[in-house]
Amino acid sequence: MNKFLYILLTIIFVSSCAAGTETFDQNSSQANWITASVSDSTDAPNTWMTFAKTVVLDKVPSEAIARIGADSKYWLKINGQEVVFEGGLKRGPEPGAGYYDEIDVAEYLHVGENTIDVLLWFFGKDGFSHVSSGKAGLIFSLENNGLEVVSDSSWLCCVRPEYSTPGEPYPNYRLSESNIRYDSTVPQPQMHNAKELGTWGDAPFGKMLPRPIPMWKDFGIKTGELIRKGDTTILKLPYNMQMTPIIKVSDEVGGSLVHIQTDHSKSGKTHCIRAEYITSKGEQTYESLGWMNGQQIMVIAPENVQVQEISYRETGYNTELEGTFNCSDPFYNLFWEKAMRTLYVNMRDNFFDCPDRERAQWWGDVVVLMGECFYSYSTSTHALMKKAINELCAHQAEDGTLHSPIPGVYTLELPGQMLASVGRYGFWNYYMNTGDLETIRNAYPVVKRYLDVWETDSTGLTVYRKGGWSWGDWGDNKDRALIQAGWHHLALEGAASMADALGYKDDAEAFRAAMTKVAEGFNACWTGTEYRHPDYDKLTDDRVQALAVLAGIAGEDKYPQIIEFLKNTEHASPYFEKYVMEALFVMGEGEYAMERCSRRFGEMVSHPDYTTLFEGWEIGSSKYGGGTTNHAWSGGAITVIGAELCGIKPIEPGYRKFEVRPQIAGMKELSLEFPTVKGKVSYSHKVDGEDIKFTISVPRGTKAHFIYHNVEKWLEAGTHEVVIKG
Repeated sequence: MNKFLYILLTIIFVSSCAAGTETFDQNSSQANWITASVSDSTDAPNTWMTFAKTVVLDKVPSEAIARIGADSKYWLKINGQEVVFEGGLKRGPEPGAGYYDEIDVAEYLHVGENTIDVLLWFFGKDGFSHVSSGKAGLIFSLENNGLEVVSDSSWLCCVRPEYSTPGEPYPNYRLSESNIRYDSTVPQPQMHNAKELGTWGDAPFGKMLPRPIPMWKDFGIKTGELIRKGDTTILKLPYNMQMTPIIKVSDEVGGSLVHIQTDHSKSGKTHCIRAEYITSKGEQTYESLGWMNGQQIMVIAPENVQVQEISYRETGYNTELEGTFNCSDPFYNLFWEKAMRTLYVNMRDNFFDCPDRERAQWWGDVVVLMGECFYSYSTSTHALMKKAINELCAHQAEDGTLHSPIPGVYTLELPGQMLASVGRYGFWNYYMNTGDLETIRNAYPVVKRYLDVWETDSTGLTVYRKGGWSWGDWGDNKDRALIQAGWHHLALEGAASMADALGYKDDAEAFRAAMTKVAEGFNACWTGTEYRHPDYDKLTDDRVQALAVLAGIAGEDKYPQIIEFLKNTEHASPYFEKYVMEALFVMGEGEYAMERCSRRFGEMVSHPDYTTLFEGWEIGSSKYGGGTTNHAWSGGAITVIGAELCGIKPIEPGYRKFEVRPQIAGMKELSLEFPTVKGKVSYSHKVDGEDIKFTISVPRGTKAHFIYHNVEKWLEAGTHEVVIKG
């Protein structure tokens, strides 16, 4: 079996240990960054190393917190037991910094000799979600009232020569991960004492921050029925997932090349992640540790190699789908299912735009994905949101601009996305749902400084910023100047709300004065029937009309014209359609919003070959699909269902109070349950003739303000029935 080939050694370290732990102090720790001392390729991209240490204990502590940092990923075993399957986070919490893990390893220790084995994977490349230190390294610290196990030159280490990089096609430049080739015929090298590179905080690894999100959830190893087509053996997976493929093969000769890939190893015309394995003679099992995503694992082998079994280990962000949804419309039940699958496959080290092509934290996507999480997955997702906010803020440029994806080496400002990030739908929405004022307090100076970059013209209208990439949306007919102005108004609103929460009265007044100016300039672009920037010469943009409504720029007197326009115009991509849908609800056109959504998303939701939603309206380059079939921004209607159709949204931070202002929108029956920081909220309604029965559960520590037409009441903790007679 060639799954993990560790070489154990014995370096005796005797220690008397006691229960309890000390506060970790990086400055006083004796741990050093270590790497291989004998190798010509220590820092080459896609380098793998093994580290080993043996410790003798005369007492086992009740708690033993190990601090482990790595560039880039690691797998930890103690006494042959798997402790961590893929530890470490991609680098970039702030420029030049990384993350470390904290793991209680006490249950894996015993009296006597203990072996610690670490397998390290060094990416050695930058990408759209990782900034390499340029040096492969591991740091390990277990210091606890006399127990001291730290990484230093007493550890043994070697580069693993059986790992290498296959030839073309390579993964596209956005990915820091390489394809992995494992040659099981390569003999194991001798291990040598490790080389010390410096301690915590030293260059090139820099400042190390504690991991802010949970360790991965491991769903275990599963298999299924194989399909054989010529030289290809296929295992169909139940859904699109993050997983590591495992193959069991037999080769009478050995030295044969086996290809391992998924149906997502190529996204459109873009190459993503695949793997290769070179067999030894006989029967063997191999797990390729660089995770892939997809709905099918495909193993391509020569005739002399028998593929006996394909299995997989699904891993992912440690959260639970605590939200449930069901309604009388089968389309939306299926939409919910696919949206939840798409959302989950786009969470790991960070929020993704897609798990195959980029794995990048574009903030236009993050804003939408956060909204979906609030109505579906457990509150453990809040940590991933906080991490995203902190990373975005930490990378603010000297001139005050912001950029995404973060972390990564892409440094161009996307003005519209950045405004969306810091405004009502981004930072402020996070605060309202979590009540995490400290994160807002830390982010506020960044937001204020970024908004100082923006200017208005003589009419009050936002001055258009090209930035590094003036992306407004996929598709055609983008009135970019007014799209930016709409986002600018919403950003100012978010900043004013932050200033209020933090007690900065003067700032709040200044932001609201700026909002008034922007609204005046925006309304000067009203033609009598629609909003158009005077310099814009293409078809009128539905996105602009939606933003005008959502920002409160468009008065109710303009609603009839905007409604009529939105009923006849469909330029928005799946990303922006969420905002169009929400604007229709705001204007009382929920039923049409639901109809428009089911029609526009009908093809991707009903597609029998995909369990996830697409980037564009169709697959591939048609209708700006971009080739990806797993873009969670297409699930934005989930947020609209929760916040507008059911009408549930916090009205005080951290769900201290929340609103229930439903619109039936033609939905005869509907139920929704989702977690909040106060507990689960549940909602249902049933239309019976002219009557409507609402059932609402309010968790402890909060109260709900129910409003439906002329019926208004406050609901205390507990389950309530409200019947509206026709």
